Amino acid sequence: MPVGQTLEHEFTVEGMLLTDVGGTIGVKVLSTPGMIGMMERTAAMLALEHLPEDTATVGFEVCIKHVAGAFEGARCVARATVREIADGRKWRFDVEVLEGDRTLGVGTHERRTVQRA
Repeated sequence: MPVGQTLEHEFTVEGMLLTDVGGTIGVKVLSTPGMIGMMERTAAMLALEHLPEDTATVGFEVCIKHVAGAFEGARCVARATVREIADGRKWRFDVEVLEGDRTLGVGTHERRTVQRA
């Protein structure tokens, strides 16, 4: 059972992860959807390590707080930790994004196991 296992994914704040909030802030920063995407990706990859080849997971719920910003070019880490697996198909994760030891986002994410097409 992978409960308690963690996976980290290092990434650079660039490209599709950026926003300037429609030009209102005058600088490009890590967007909330981009941050959540990195959290989801990391959780999905962690689950995939423990699933049979004919299954994967899909995102079901996110509950995230974006508590600090990161500028374009920042090096960050997305971390996912398996909190619980319920009914053999409901994967619950604690997720966070950090820039060094500074927390940018924190919350929970839930995924469901599905059959691959």
